[in-house]
Amino acid sequence: MGNKILICWLGMTDLRAASGSTDVGLGPVAQAVAEQAYREVVLLNNWKKNTAEDYVVWLKEKTPTQITLQHISLSGPTNFGEIYQAATAIISEKIKEHGQDANLVFHLSPGTPAMAAVWILLAKTRFRAELIESSKEHGVRTASVPFDISADFIPDLFRRPDKTLERLAAGLPDAAPEFDDIIHRSEVMQRVILKARRIAPRSIPVLIEGESGTGKELFARAIHDASPRKDKPFVAINCGAIPPELVESELFGYEKGAFTGANTARVGHFEAAHTGTIFLDEIGELPKEMQVKLLRTLQEGEVKRIGATAPRKVDVRIVAATNRNLIEEVAACSFREDLFYRLAVAVIKLPPLREREGDISLLVDQFLDRINQESSNEPGYKQKKISAFARNLLLLHPWPGNVRELQNTLTRAAVWSLDEELGVEDIREALLPVPAPGKGKDAILNQPLTQGVDLPEIMKTVAAHYLERALEKNNGNKTKTAKTLGLPSYQTLTNWLKKYGLE
Repeated sequence: MGNKILICWLGMTDLRAASGSTDVGLGPVAQAVAEQAYREVVLLNNWKKNTAEDYVVWLKEKTPTQITLQHISLSGPTNFGEIYQAATAIISEKIKEHGQDANLVFHLSPGTPAMAAVWILLAKTRFRAELIESSKEHGVRTASVPFDISADFIPDLFRRPDKTLERLAAGLPDAAPEFDDIIHRSEVMQRVILKARRIAPRSIPVLIEGESGTGKELFARAIHDASPRKDKPFVAINCGAIPPELVESELFGYEKGAFTGANTARVGHFEAAHTGTIFLDEIGELPKEMQVKLLRTLQEGEVKRIGATAPRKVDVRIVAATNRNLIEEVAACSFREDLFYRLAVAVIKLPPLREREGDISLLVDQFLDRINQESSNEPGYKQKKISAFARNLLLLHPWPGNVRELQNTLTRAAVWSLDEELGVEDIREALLPVPAPGKGKDAILNQPLTQGVDLPEIMKTVAAHYLERALEKNNGNKTKTAKTLGLPSYQTLTNWLKKYGLE
């Protein structure tokens, strides 16, 4: 038996061959299996489940090779985005199962032209794989791609050279086990982790930016554990969870008798973190008056307890995190500019889950394994696995709550489901409704790029919005409106109004 793994879609010609049609021969899949021994054949199926299962029974009569059938739900057989997502998820699973050196073979002949195009794209950019094609007349042969498809025709995301990663990794240790808990395989996360590893051994302040649920504290702990301070305290504080009147005493402590009720002295979080790391989560929530005192602590390396007459020296590394845009907070005068630049020595920007190509399926497996382990002793709990259809539903969800939302969704589904396999309905019931797009800047600037965006329509929306507002403000006076909008003349304004259908 060979060591190659054949992955392909189940096509119409294959089904016709199994039904007894003599004009198509064995069909592409069976023809490939007949001419080459494979370790496993993975069939991606978008036909009716029983139709595909009947085909597998027919194919098993012709080969002892292991046949794995993966049911995939597509809105259409030419939807490139869905085809790409499904194929990537299955390939990633097989690499995890068989190892990075698995010999992959993608069959171009079964399925639609869109499916074949995705196989070529994946083989040329993300996964090392052999491409084959077959026909009744010419048999099975290696597919020859007559031009370099990895050149200008492929987006930068897929053709970015490894040299950048090699340059970023210069001087790093061979392994960084401290970051092993950050589950990923996407390039964007690889780059972020490489940056975090570079700054971990140094004591410079770190600012971690990212949406809620992206794992900011997980990164902060990994940075601490990979630093020379790893055996010293790691103290985590959520600045947004402390009442404003208690922030100073929590951070810096107080002396006995400093105020009513201070019956004993208390060590603040900064002193508790001495020689270690202090993690200030949601730093943007810190009151303005406390930002001044925090700045002094960073500048002088000392804290002063409430009621004390003299400061105390502290040696702490600051790792701060926020789900806000602190630059905008500075511009709005709600966050001190000097404190921002003191914190933002090394800035780590965590991508949202929707931009972590290929990570969702891996996270699903890891989380489900963890849920099964943690629930194994609970009465009546059945070990859960997930169907291909249900997995595909997870892959297509936008995950506004990021990794935390994904984990909670799987937990709910596992607890509620009475079956061993989580199906589509289990996942649908566990998913939270996706918030409707807001009317603020996020609705314009932070749309997910997974399925692409309509940039001309976005530009039209923005332009029409300001054109209408400015015209109303100036009572239809074009000269004044042009000046309000920074346009050189009323003629230019007229052109804009015509362009966007407002004239």
